[in-house]
Amino acid sequence: MRIATWNVNSVTVRLERLVAWLERSGTDVLCLQELKCDLAAFPAERLREAGYEALVAGTGRWNGVAVLSRVGLEEPVTELPGAPGYEGVVEPRAVSAVCGGVKVWSVYVPNGREVEHPHYAYKLEWLAALRAAVAADAAGERPFAVLGDFNVIPTDEDVWDIGVFDETSTHVTAAEREALAGLRATGLRDVMPRPLKYDRPFTYWDYRQLAFPKNKGMRIDLVYGNAAFVGAVRDAHVDREERKGKGASDHAPVVVDLEPAG
Repeated sequence: MRIATWNVNSVTVRLERLVAWLERSGTDVLCLQELKCDLAAFPAERLREAGYEALVAGTGRWNGVAVLSRVGLEEPVTELPGAPGYEGVVEPRAVSAVCGGVKVWSVYVPNGREVEHPHYAYKLEWLAALRAAVAADAAGERPFAVLGDFNVIPTDEDVWDIGVFDETSTHVTAAEREALAGLRATGLRDVMPRPLKYDRPFTYWDYRQLAFPKNKGMRIDLVYGNAAFVGAVRDAHVDREERKGKGASDHAPVVVDLEPAG
């Protein structure tokens, strides 16, 4: 089974690239983030024609998440249990389903903006809710993974230059990294993809200042799997090629191959 995660940065803008990538990559289950569309605008029929069912949460703003699957969508959940709201709104940032015997969460962790901004406290509260929501599955025997855009750089080595961050910067603070450590403590491990170029598997490059050609990237799109999931992993990579060309997302897909069950 091939499972992937991709912050597509607008599913409607990137639709034809998305469908072409699904066909080319042979992906069975894809976790999408930053849909930027509501349920009515989501291209479910076009994806159904390509062979994929879709579980979607979105309101048309800058967030929104989905799971696409051609191996079934069971036990659907379209809201993170216990998720905090921001400015009185519970945002669509997590969906979960069982696909081909593997349970996945597709998550889009809040950005945090700046350390002193209320969005930063919201981010930490949201990560705490995620930890509580996944703990039972993380410790369970069924293959389970949390995939998505975590908006946290796990280590200093996961960014092209840690020196560009200062005391006001999110993504690299001790509290954010401790939240990731707490998530792993439930029984999850970081599935580290191999890079297809250079020495680090970055997953995001800004559109500005030629960041992609200069490889000024960071690894913020992560796959955290439990023991049963990690034990089945036979390969993982960042599809850096999908970041190239006109109309690309600023994120590249992270792709994980699992051994067949049994």
